[in-house]
Amino acid sequence: MTLRARLTAAFLAVVLGPVLLGAVFVGIAVAAVSDQRASERLESGAENLRAALALTCQRLRLAAETAALPGERPDAAQAAISRGLARAVEVTRADGTVLTSAGDLPARPWADCAAPTTSVFAAVSASVDVLDAQGRRVGWSYAVEPVDADLLGWLASASGVRINSLAGGAQPTAEDAGLVALARALVPGATGTTDDGRLVRRLDPQPGQPLTLAISVPAPDTQGLYGVLVAVVVCAGLVAISVAWWLARSTTQPLTELAQAVERVAAGDLGARVPVRSQDEVGRLGQTFNRMTREMQGYVQALTASRDQLRGQLGVLGDTLAGTHDLDRILQVILQTATAATGAQAGVVLMVDQAGSELRGQVGEGRLAMPGGADVADLRLPAGEGLLGMVAASGEPMRGRVERDGPVLSPLEPCCVTYVAVPIAAPAAGPTTGLEPQSDRPPAARGVLALYDRHGFDEFDDADLITLRTFAGQAAVAVDNVRVHEEAQRLSLTDPLTGLSNYRYLRESLRREVERASRFSRALAVLALDLDHFKEVNDTYGHPAGDAVLAEFARRLRAEIREVDFAFRQGGEEFVVLLPETDAGGASVLAERLGAAVRRSPVLVVSSTGGPPPRRIPVTVSIGIAVFPYHGTTGAAVLEAADDALYAAKAGGRDTYRLAAGVIGGKASAEVTPGAAKAAQPPRQSRGG
Repeated sequence: MTLRARLTAAFLAVVLGPVLLGAVFVGIAVAAVSDQRASERLESGAENLRAALALTCQRLRLAAETAALPGERPDAAQAAISRGLARAVEVTRADGTVLTSAGDLPARPWADCAAPTTSVFAAVSASVDVLDAQGRRVGWSYAVEPVDADLLGWLASASGVRINSLAGGAQPTAEDAGLVALARALVPGATGTTDDGRLVRRLDPQPGQPLTLAISVPAPDTQGLYGVLVAVVVCAGLVAISVAWWLARSTTQPLTELAQAVERVAAGDLGARVPVRSQDEVGRLGQTFNRMTREMQGYVQALTASRDQLRGQLGVLGDTLAGTHDLDRILQVILQTATAATGAQAGVVLMVDQAGSELRGQVGEGRLAMPGGADVADLRLPAGEGLLGMVAASGEPMRGRVERDGPVLSPLEPCCVTYVAVPIAAPAAGPTTGLEPQSDRPPAARGVLALYDRHGFDEFDDADLITLRTFAGQAAVAVDNVRVHEEAQRLSLTDPLTGLSNYRYLRESLRREVERASRFSRALAVLALDLDHFKEVNDTYGHPAGDAVLAEFARRLRAEIREVDFAFRQGGEEFVVLLPETDAGGASVLAERLGAAVRRSPVLVVSSTGGPPPRRIPVTVSIGIAVFPYHGTTGAAVLEAADDALYAAKAGGRDTYRLAAGVIGGKASAEVTPGAAKAAQPPRQSRGG
C-alpha cells in the first residue's frame, strides 16, 4: 500500500467509520421494526379472518334453520339463497333422501362449521336438525358456501390480507403457485417467506375456522429508507475522499505520480513517463523509470511482431488440421509453426516405416545441412542410429549441443550445433478392463520431430522442449486421423468377406464408367453373376463353408479379370463385374472362361481343429451380360438388363451365361448361347485376353 493510500485510508477510517456504523445500526433497527409490523399485520389478518369465517358460519346456520322450517322448505330454501345467506341449500331425510335443494351444490365432502377437521374441503357448510310436529328429528338441513374466488375475495376484503385456499382440488394462479406450495409445506400456524418477499402463514381448521387457508401480506418495503441511508453514506464518503485526496496529494505528489506511472505500465501503457521536478533521490528514480520504459517499449515491439507471426502460423495450422487429410501438408505446417514458435533455423520430420526398422524423411524446413546436399525425401536412417534414430528407438526427447551432450550424429542425418528432438507419439490409452498389464515404457514412436540451431546461437531450453512436444503430439494425432480416415474409406467401400468392392462402390463406379463410355463413345459390359444352388451349400455344409466358397469364388474372379476391370459383391452370392471398353463378344469370352474356372475345380473347405475332414464342394455360376449403350442408356438400366439375362441363364439350366435381349438405339441384340457368343455381337471393339 502506498503512502497516499495509507494516509487516505486512515482519514477515511476516522471520518467514515462512525457514519457507516450509524447507517448499519439504523438499517438493522428499521428492518426489525418493519418485520415486527408485518408479523402484527399478519396476526391481525388471521384474527379478522376467523371473525369473518365465524360470521359466514352464522349466516349459513341461519340459512339452514330457515330451510328447516316445517311446511316451508322449498320456498324457504330459495329465500335463503335469494337473501344471500348461502349459495346452496339441501334438506334431506334421515335415510338420505333429498326433500328439497336450491342453488348449485358443490361436491361433497363439506367442511362443517360445527365440527372442523384437518381434512381439506372445497366448501364450508352449516347443518341443523329437521324436526316433525312431535319434535322428533326426521332429517337435516344444510346450507353450503363453496370456497371459490368470491368467498376468498370477501374474506380477503374483510381481513385485509391475501387469502388462498389449500383445498385439494384448488388450482392456484401462476402468480400464487409458489405461495400455495410454500403454505402447504408449513406446519399449522407457521410463517414463511416467498421468493417475491411475501410473508405467508398456514391456518388449519379450528373452532370458528373450518377451512385450511393460507394468508399472506407483502414484506415490508425498506428499499426507500435504505436508499436514503446509502445516499447519505455515499455523500459523506465523497466528501471524505476529496479531503483525504487533497491532503495526501499535497504531501506525497512525487511518489504518487511515480506510483501512477507504474500502474499505467502494469496495465500495458509503456508510454507512461514521470515528470522530473528535482534532482534528489525521487528525481533520479523518475529518470531511471523513464529510461526503463523506453527500453521496454523496444522489447515489446519485437515480441509483438513475433507473436503476430506465431498467431498467423497457428491459424494456418488450425485451418490445415481441420480442412485436409494430406499428411505431408499437415506435417509441413506443424514444422513451420514449431520453427516459428521456438526461433529455430531449420527442422525436419521423419516417419517410421511399416516394418518399424527405418526412419524416412517426410518434410523439411529452413536451411537444413543435409549431407551431400541430398533432399529430405531421400533421407533414410536406421532406427537407433544417430540422434534421430536414438529418439525414435527410445521414445524419449533430447536437447543440447552436439559437441557437449552428444550423441554422435549419423553421416546420413542433417548436421547441426544445437538441437531439440522429440518422438511423434500420441499418449497411450489406459487399460479398459483393469486386467491389461501396466507398462512404464513410452508409446511407440511414429516418427521424430527435430529442430536445429536456434537463432542467436542460443541453446534450446525446457520451454522449447515443451512447445515441441505439443507440436509432436499434434503431429501424432494428425497421423492417426489420416490413417483412420484412409482405413474408414477403404472399409466403407470393401466387402470384408471377399475383399471385393461393395454395393455402395458399385453404384459410384457404374455411374462413373457409364459417363466415361458415353463421353468417348465406347462400350461398357456389365456381368451379373450368381452362384448356383448356394443355399444348398449353406444348408448342407454350414455357413462357414458357404463363406469359404464365396471367398474362393472372389479369388478366382479376380484372377480372370484385367487390372482395369472392376469386381463387386452385390450381396449374398450375387456379384457384378464391370468391363470398360468391352463389347458383348469380349464379355462372353470372359463369362465362358470364368464359368470354366469355377466349374473345373471344386472348392476345398478345411474346417477348424477337431471338425470334420476337408471337403470338396462343387460350385457353378450363372452369368447375365448386358452392354452399354445397346441394352440401356443409363447405368441402372444396363444393370437391370444384366439381371434379366442372369434370370434367363438360371431358367436355362444354370452353369451358363446369357446376353440380354432387346433393341436399343436401332441396334438389335438377342440371347446368345455360349457357342454363338461372338457371331451374335455388333462390331464393337473386342476385349483382349
